[in-house]
Amino acid sequence: MPSSQKHLQSLLSSARPFLRGELESVDPNLPSLVAVLRSVGAGECWHKHGSFLDHLIDIYRILKLWNAPDAVALCGLFHSAYSNSYVNLAIFDPSTSRDTVRSHVGASAERLIHLFCIVPRQPIIHDDLLFHYTDRELGEHLQSSELSIKDAKERGVFSSEEGWRKKLNSILPAEGILVKHIKTGEPVSVSRRVIAVFLFMTMADFSDQLFGFQDHLFDNENGRLEFSGDNSGSALWPGDGKPGLWLNSISRMGALYLLIVREEEIFMEERKRAGGSISNGSGGVDESRDEGIELVIPPVFESCTKVLDAEEQIAATDLYWEAVCDGGKGGLDRVEDLLVRCVERNPFVGEPHVVLGQVYLSKGRFEEAEREAEKGLELMLSWGSPWDKRTSWEGWIAWCRVLLMKAKERSWPKTAWGILNLGLVG
Repeated sequence: MPSSQKHLQSLLSSARPFLRGELESVDPNLPSLVAVLRSVGAGECWHKHGSFLDHLIDIYRILKLWNAPDAVALCGLFHSAYSNSYVNLAIFDPSTSRDTVRSHVGASAERLIHLFCIVPRQPIIHDDLLFHYTDRELGEHLQSSELSIKDAKERGVFSSEEGWRKKLNSILPAEGILVKHIKTGEPVSVSRRVIAVFLFMTMADFSDQLFGFQDHLFDNENGRLEFSGDNSGSALWPGDGKPGLWLNSISRMGALYLLIVREEEIFMEERKRAGGSISNGSGGVDESRDEGIELVIPPVFESCTKVLDAEEQIAATDLYWEAVCDGGKGGLDRVEDLLVRCVERNPFVGEPHVVLGQVYLSKGRFEEAEREAEKGLELMLSWGSPWDKRTSWEGWIAWCRVLLMKAKERSWPKTAWGILNLGLVG
């Protein structure tokens, strides 16, 4: 089996428990944890694209598919349980229920949940971090950091004076940052690794909940998700369901996250070569810096090495929307042209590939259909959430697998009833 197909099968195996609702095979405690969330009313709370309970389960799924440590994934499952700087969804009272939550998820996860709910995440991630970088600068620093980490690990060469390291340490130093509690104003110390975890989680959080409604709400015409506008009087939920312009922002978060991961690796390598001593003198892992938290790389935007240009994102989204809504009026050739141009501008999401696969099936171009269906399936399994949220992630995966099956069979229905009767089990 080719390596690409092995990779696809591996992704599908990881996703299958979620697709089948076999949550106990992911974590034996997961069904009872979901039951706890349901019992306190999470399923009754509105949340952006559905219910709060659905959102919490979705975030857990995304984080698990991204190979997050258990404590981080459980933080995702309960991530706004005490409310946070974005939303008011206190399904647990932080003054009386921390012990209750801790008993369900453990001390490490509960600590992350609590911090997630008391730090000013919006200002930290955007004002204090992301908005200090241009897209071009992020790209240049990714290239520089790749060389730096190679020099560090292969040659033992370290330089804290490198431009990318100096800038990162100026806004997020190795010892972490001090922020104000969003409710009490008291100072809260947050390690650099915890900030990295919150970046990682925000990527998953935004990918699950954002769509065209927020673009209208915040007047996100430039596609950079700067939350600078306010159309609260005219943005009617849920809008037309058009995919949102959040990918540039998420790709920037991913690039910044990767810079943090690389700087942490260099920091740790340099300390190891110096004899393993740390600031508190105990050697090994420095708990004050949360070095026990593993930082894994999300499998999106080519493992966070690419930043999607905001204008390219807008152009690709418009091309996709025209293809799926109005492109058929010009025939399949017109739809194909729109989708091919869409993929050229934004190769990072799966739905355009999936729809293009159906176009090729309709044209009897089975090899091209198989290629596009495989790529679409790989991307959608990697994301763990849909870009085009008119249909659920599970629905997109099921449809894409049908297309892939028919492409391999070299057949496609010629009638409306034939398409309606398509299905797949296994």
